[in-house]
Amino acid sequence: MIRLNDILDKIHSYSPDADTSLVEKAYVYSAKVHAGQTRLSGEPYLTHPLAVAYILAELRLDSASIAAGLLHDTVEDTLATIEEVEEMFGKDVAQIVDGVTKLSKIRFQSQIYKQAENIRKMILAMSKDIRVLLVKLADRLHNMRTLEYQKEYKRVKIARETLDIYAPLAGRLGIDWVKLELEDLAFLYIYPQEYQDLRKEVEDHLGKRKAYVEEVKDLIAEKMMDFGLSCRVTGRPKHLYSIFRKMRRRNVPLDQIYDLIAFRILVKTLKECYEALGIVHSLWKPVPGRFKDYISLPKANMYQSLHTTVIGPYGERMEIQIRTEEMDKVANEGIAAHWLYKEGKIISKEKEHQFDWLHQLMEWQKELEDPREFLESVKMDLFPNEVYVFTPKGEIKEFPRGATPIDFAYAIHTDIGHHCSGARINGRMVPLKQELHNGEIVEIITSEQHVPSRDWLKFAKTSKARARIRQWIRTEEREKSLALGRDLCAREFKKHRLNFNELMKTRGTEIAKMFSFKTPKDMLLAVGYGKISPSHILRKVIRVEQPEGPEISEEKEMKVQKHADTPGQQGILIHGLDEIMIHLGRCCTPIPNDEVVGYITKGRGVTIHRENCTNVRNLDPERRVEVTWDPVEGATYPVRIRVISADQKGMLAAVSNAISAEEANILKARVTTTPNYDAVFNFKVEVRDRMHLSKVLSNIRKIKGIIQVNRLSS
Repeated sequence: MIRLNDILDKIHSYSPDADTSLVEKAYVYSAKVHAGQTRLSGEPYLTHPLAVAYILAELRLDSASIAAGLLHDTVEDTLATIEEVEEMFGKDVAQIVDGVTKLSKIRFQSQIYKQAENIRKMILAMSKDIRVLLVKLADRLHNMRTLEYQKEYKRVKIARETLDIYAPLAGRLGIDWVKLELEDLAFLYIYPQEYQDLRKEVEDHLGKRKAYVEEVKDLIAEKMMDFGLSCRVTGRPKHLYSIFRKMRRRNVPLDQIYDLIAFRILVKTLKECYEALGIVHSLWKPVPGRFKDYISLPKANMYQSLHTTVIGPYGERMEIQIRTEEMDKVANEGIAAHWLYKEGKIISKEKEHQFDWLHQLMEWQKELEDPREFLESVKMDLFPNEVYVFTPKGEIKEFPRGATPIDFAYAIHTDIGHHCSGARINGRMVPLKQELHNGEIVEIITSEQHVPSRDWLKFAKTSKARARIRQWIRTEEREKSLALGRDLCAREFKKHRLNFNELMKTRGTEIAKMFSFKTPKDMLLAVGYGKISPSHILRKVIRVEQPEGPEISEEKEMKVQKHADTPGQQGILIHGLDEIMIHLGRCCTPIPNDEVVGYITKGRGVTIHRENCTNVRNLDPERRVEVTWDPVEGATYPVRIRVISADQKGMLAAVSNAISAEEANILKARVTTTPNYDAVFNFKVEVRDRMHLSKVLSNIRKIKGIIQVNRLSS
């Protein structure tokens, strides 16, 4: 358990003359207001703010930040108020605490709205003072270290959010050790079996390779000394999650990952970095296409280093990183090397452009009202930019890997993006979906006759491009839906000899308010989008005209059940809609306990998709409806899974038995083999819910020879 003296000692280790009275005062106050509270582990609640404060001291922050770490939960979890915190600890500390405090007392339409609003508030606060984000990261890191005490579904949910939002944020700030620990902890709870299996494999592998690592380190140091270069050489294994991600991306087992160990050469000057690179390449043959110069073109988080992969001793590939001691400090401490923790300001103005991404996040939170679009934009903008291209005038533009000329066009100006008709790369005409590569010169061709297409969303990668394309499409569809809604209502009312247009002129606002719409236009849009039927409006108007008739509830939440293609029934609660057909999406096969969203399709009712379904991302958010599960007892649901194993006799029978042992029915099975002598099984099975599926997958993973087991998401 961390104690106050541990924190104070840590502060004095990097700031011997620091005044720690504010930290000591915050400790006393936090202990007082949290008295009697306990964590899920049974420990006193105070252990959490103490641990957060210690992490902040490890990040070498100032007293105000560490005091805020001790106080970060006081407003949310005790009777303390932000005004009281400001009065006792000053405006700086109060602003940080307020920025970190969750919006727990506000009711939102759904969990995703709550998550989006929390992140919006955090971005607003950290744009004023970056220390807000640093305290939030320390809070999340300690929560992840103690996640085992949460219920399983919460563990997975928190770990997924950590992997999607907080680990990339730490990476963007250049705090490598926090990012890597968050990723490994999230990996542990999202894929527990894969984590344990991989950890054991890696430990066994590295145990056998210890002598090899020492031999290579000595050889590099000796060779550098021969050329008069003084250096420090380290050899470290890659982190588990990065190994796991590489195995999944390449679809290979661990023994086919050849660069498990990265060797690092630390020298004194920039000139020596390139000299060391030349020595390494003279010693071992470099692998073509595996050299990256992050010194000339630093990453967005200020990271600088030379990366090369060579064929080392015994013909094995190995990765070597070369940097100065100062670059290494930046790689580990990130933002701490360039920011002054007094009012969260930047020390050097030259470094300010490296945080343009933060200003971009600010723009998104202002412009994107739909929480899913906002969260998608945040996730996309947090991942490091990897591709550097040039305008015809020689200006450098940075883009995420996979970006296309469409992204380039919108990066120049929204109007250029809207009217982009073609592109030239290095003087040659290319399709708009062509991926950009480092060093290319990109020129955009425009035409007033060209406008955005929904197909552009399939290959646009940047948040700005996708947001602008969606905005254009939404405006176009909005006008069409408004006209359609007006026309449908006019026809329906005409059947009953009522003049809809006259009613709208005299009583439009009144009728709209009957359905909780602010304006008649909002109501007509809902009709055009299929969220409400013209007959529903007609019935309500007639009831108002005939008060003696039965009342119709304005707010309905009906359970809609229908037989699927497979045995059983699906129970879904749709908020605010009735008399509507429901289909479960075949693309992502949602099952109970999945986070789901409904999408209205004209003439086909509501299709239920998983939140992370790729087919939902590019659809009009105004046609989404909030839905929740209310599964029918005894019902089963189809789900698709993929199993990759060694191609050996009896494997299909073993996997089938593992599925049947958990009382899951196999509807369909297909088996193929790969050139690497792996067997790939694609199953369609019936399960009761997500927990049942988890047990099925866990049972399969226990089989000897299994390489990978995944649920297919689309």
